[in-house]
Amino acid sequence: MEKNDLIPITVWLSGRSYRIRIKAEEEEAVRKAVKIADDKILELRSHYAGKDDQDFIAMCLLSYAADNAIEGSSFNPVLETEIKDIIARIDSTIAE
Repeated sequence: MEKNDLIPITVWLSGRSYRIRIKAEEEEAVRKAVKIADDKILELRSHYAGKDDQDFIAMCLLSYAADNAIEGSSFNPVLETEIKDIIARIDSTIAE
């Protein structure tokens, strides 16, 4: 993949902006993933007082990694939703 194939986007996580370069077709999935992470950080912030943003980001990452390790073959929520949509469309096409 060449650098020219990437588009720059700005995402916000825990109140900070991050400029990243991604494939254009991945933008929606990346933005959904950032939203999920930001929501998790807000949830952690409401449960644990006295921590700084770096602690919450680390806790979010650890939570994500632990969930994947425990569930093994489970997909992340964004991919799982997209896969279910694709399966539904395939089933619909087969039924016709």
